[in-house]
Amino acid sequence: MITKDLYERKELRQLVRDFTRKEIAPHLGQWERDGEVPRELHEKAAAIDLLGIGFEQGDLLDTVALTEEIIQNGGSSGLVAALFTHGIAIPHIWQSGNQDLIERFAKPAIRGEKIGSLAVTEPGAGSDVAAIRTKAVRDGDHYVVSGEKTFITSGCRADFVTTAVRTGGEGYQGISLLVVEDGFTRRRLDKMGWHCSDTAELHFDDVRVPVANLVGEENQGFVQIMRQFQVERITMAVEAYATAQRALDLTVEWVRGRATFGRPLITRQVVRHKLTAMAQKIDLARTYAREVAARIDRGDDCVTEVCFAKNAAVQTCAEVVDEAVQLHGGMGYMRESEVERHYRDARILGIGGGASEVMTELAARRLGFA
Repeated sequence: MITKDLYERKELRQLVRDFTRKEIAPHLGQWERDGEVPRELHEKAAAIDLLGIGFEQGDLLDTVALTEEIIQNGGSSGLVAALFTHGIAIPHIWQSGNQDLIERFAKPAIRGEKIGSLAVTEPGAGSDVAAIRTKAVRDGDHYVVSGEKTFITSGCRADFVTTAVRTGGEGYQGISLLVVEDGFTRRRLDKMGWHCSDTAELHFDDVRVPVANLVGEENQGFVQIMRQFQVERITMAVEAYATAQRALDLTVEWVRGRATFGRPLITRQVVRHKLTAMAQKIDLARTYAREVAARIDRGDDCVTEVCFAKNAAVQTCAEVVDEAVQLHGGMGYMRESEVERHYRDARILGIGGGASEVMTELAARRLGFA
């Protein structure tokens, strides 16, 4: 099923295309109203090995192709966040090599049997991971966890949560990762977009977690989180340009069929030029992000380029979805219009995985400007 060429991967792309058109697109509106995707969708995706891409099979470039096809065939970035939350919840477990944790959490998530989420962000510590305050105090064969997390994707449905906790002193050197299964409370959060992706606030009040649930070595969690951030950020760049491409495709279809003053909108020069500018921005963002993804897959050090790719794709997406709504006119403002969904969903892409301002500052430091 998997080929080596990023631009091809024909069998994988067709598989995802068919799955999206049959199992996702017809139901996404209802899932948006429900506030979550059903567990059955995880099982269906697992049945055709989509949840194993990047773990048991395939690589980052296959994940790129998967993400592109889902969004460009009627899915959304919110749907990707909900269905593939294990993509940020289990990489640390998988790379730790701990077979017990892999068998108990990672593999069931890949099989669609369990839903996992990642809990790093706190009310007082967003992109500043080193400032987290949730504590895990060793007590015999357990850690006692106290604190809170917020903006946790799939936090309402999660069967386990890979949680960043403070096991040592202040700063990045005192952070560890623990898999927490139960004993904490959840509060569902309402959002501007990503309506089909449940988001929660988690509260830990002296929750006892077995020491066996420690991911990797104690106090090495910050390094694990930072390593995975590169994949998460480039994936969000893909979500951004793929969303922009979908918005453009929908807009081209709209302006071809929509007539004003006796002529289709696409016959107007100003409209054609807007479409061309949108296509140009998307192609530039896509080409760069794909190249950076290929470099990550090769193991290159490209933190700066990841920052560039995410920011460029996010900016492109913001501009394109805004123009798409404008060209749709009043229909673009209606909930029944797909571009309205993408307009709402696009806003989080410049915040999640590291805010655009953080990406810029990180790049500045890497370039020696600070």
